[in-house]
Amino acid sequence: MSSSYRSRIQEFNAALSEEKINLKALRELCFSGIPFEGGIRALCWKILLNYLPLERALWDSFLKKQREVYAQFLKEMIIQPGIAKANLGLSREDVTLEDHPLNPNPDSRWNNYFKDNEVLLQIDKDVRRLYPDMAFFQRATDYPCMLILDPQNEYETLRRRVEQTTLKAQTVNRNRSGVTNVSSPGKAQNLYPCNEFEVLPPGSEAHWEVVERILFVYAKLNPGIAYVQGMNEIVGPIYYTFATDPNSQWKEHAEADTFFCFTNLMSENRDNFIKSLDDSQCGITYKMESVYSTLKEKDVELYLKLQEQNIKPQYFTFRWLTLLLSQEFLLPDVIRIWDTLFSDKDRFDFLILVCCAMLILIRDQLLAGDFTVNMRLLQDYPISDVHTILQKAKELQDES
Repeated sequence: MSSSYRSRIQEFNAALSEEKINLKALRELCFSGIPFEGGIRALCWKILLNYLPLERALWDSFLKKQREVYAQFLKEMIIQPGIAKANLGLSREDVTLEDHPLNPNPDSRWNNYFKDNEVLLQIDKDVRRLYPDMAFFQRATDYPCMLILDPQNEYETLRRRVEQTTLKAQTVNRNRSGVTNVSSPGKAQNLYPCNEFEVLPPGSEAHWEVVERILFVYAKLNPGIAYVQGMNEIVGPIYYTFATDPNSQWKEHAEADTFFCFTNLMSENRDNFIKSLDDSQCGITYKMESVYSTLKEKDVELYLKLQEQNIKPQYFTFRWLTLLLSQEFLLPDVIRIWDTLFSDKDRFDFLILVCCAMLILIRDQLLAGDFTVNMRLLQDYPISDVHTILQKAKELQDES
């Protein structure tokens, strides 16, 4: 570790040990990247995402309260439906009275259960694919949620719920003569591709299952937006940062802390995920066009070239902006970009400058390329050095 890096860590430690955190000074420090050592990054993100209060003395009581709130969400949204499902239909009376699977009443417990399953299956499909080139999300967490995995409990976990829903949907199929075939259990198992994933022993759970739970609880609490594909790419880096925190007291609560930080970030970013707002001033179309209007200001020649080739901003900036560049770079680089993004008080304006910087840094290739070559460049961005990109974005910001 170089002496300059050591002194940088000392600067962070000094800033974070003040009785009241000086947010402006911390932001300036974080802008150039946050050290991982000593859990500094995880702590800074919690402050920058408006989760932790600035008064250090309040941290312990605040975190205790938030983690209790999250445990309550789990009881209400995962444990109780699991128990209800296990108990429902045990006696004929249960089914013929208020609630049964075919009850059309929107308040029916079964109706909600089936609706939730649709959302859950979408989340499940996405979280299992999270950073497939890394083993982390497939590995078992050191802190499985005992509230849910307690062997005394008989209710379903989300994983079992997904497996049962998938198997029921796939094992019953009609043949041409209209007779229903139920596949043998042996074959049915293969329909659910468990072999793609390491099977963990009972009582343990993989990191992707924790991410699944965070997203499911978020979807239940935010029915207006629920779950939209891509949200998994935003939870992933936050959860990874908190779940690899060297400070085990914080690491143990990575799930609850990620949930609240993700919720805060989504409260700023959610308009990008709401289709009905696409064309409004706060929607994604406006932001995509802002990338081009900023580019026109900074590099009119490149702007005209993209216009002439009819390369519309939505062809590539939609993913860049909604997923905060999380699919364009490797996870360590995404985390480094997010250090800077989170530290800027106008983080989404700075993201537009980062997108412009990415275009300007490959201007020679874009000016020389035809439509096909350029689309390939933009959809599989060629520069991997994120420091250069962030430096360029900062220059563009300083010019404004």
